[in-house]
Amino acid sequence: MPGALPHAGRADLLARVGSVQQAAYARPIAYQEGRAHGLAAVEVKNGPMRFVAMADKALDVSQFEWRGENLSFLAKPGLNGRNQFDTNGVEAQRSIMGGLFFTCGFENIGAPVATDGAAGRYPAGDFPMHGRIRTTPAEHVCSDARWEGDDYVLEVSGEMRESALFGENLVLRRRIRTTLGSPTLTVEDEVTNEAFRAEPLMWMMHCNIGWPLLDEGAEVIIPSRAVEPRDVDAEADLAHWAEIGAPEANRPEAVFLHTLAADADGRSFAAVINRTLGLGLVIDFSVREFPYFMEWKSLAAGDYVVGLEPANSSVRGRTWHEARGDLHLIEPQAVERKSLSFTVVEGEAALAGVMARRDALLR
Repeated sequence: MPGALPHAGRADLLARVGSVQQAAYARPIAYQEGRAHGLAAVEVKNGPMRFVAMADKALDVSQFEWRGENLSFLAKPGLNGRNQFDTNGVEAQRSIMGGLFFTCGFENIGAPVATDGAAGRYPAGDFPMHGRIRTTPAEHVCSDARWEGDDYVLEVSGEMRESALFGENLVLRRRIRTTLGSPTLTVEDEVTNEAFRAEPLMWMMHCNIGWPLLDEGAEVIIPSRAVEPRDVDAEADLAHWAEIGAPEANRPEAVFLHTLAADADGRSFAAVINRTLGLGLVIDFSVREFPYFMEWKSLAAGDYVVGLEPANSSVRGRTWHEARGDLHLIEPQAVERKSLSFTVVEGEAALAGVMARRDALLR
């Protein structure tokens, strides 16, 4: 296994360290300056992997490192605590940090919108860019590190509630898990509608790859059966959606909507690989849980990022689904579960394996 520590198990490791925290830990932290002042988080290290889950921001993972190299994207505003512009229309761009992923929804994904609810068929209101759940602080936060046989398990969990008087009452329970030496991080989510009416449940995992994994010559690997540009900027780049070039000043972003191939169990994936580094990051998920998939590609200097975005709705947004009559709803007291995992791959053979997996799904 790439990155696995060279120890047979629990006793073998304990013979070599005083505290297991020499190799791995999960510890609560808080930031002390700037816009991040007071931001509560949990820092986790499993040996070669280090990540930070933000307790004040839906337990989204802000930083993700492998062997000391950052693989995720951090936007210009940097780390943010809760600000007055968290969910005010397009001002969300002043608090969207990127990170390994941020959770979009649950009442909207995509651009901010005001809607009458398609003539009363759906709840009406003003819905901010990518929704409110990403700025919701967690309760009942737990960080744990423990032995399960010869596996040293590192885990973060908590609960977020998106709710309003006379409105929705959606509860997200999240668990993030890895093990010592593993190249894989798993996110398991469960949403319960604790209200007494059906509620919209738009749900997108906005996964963000940044430098140095993202660099000139890197490749986006997606088993895409069909791809549609969102707008004219994406249409101009359509033939090159999988290619990563050098940063360019003021280059417009491009968003592509993909139809993914999947195996018999509905499993699919998306990845970015960098042959120069001999490194890649693979995101695994189910197309039954996430039937939509978007690629966000920004090669603009200073905003250099690729977003890989499994979702249960289109990034075209809430009013697009309302007009079609297929806005996804969760019934009163119902529960929906979703999961995805991030795996670091290293070496020429492993990168070739990612491409072979794509080709096999497309046959």
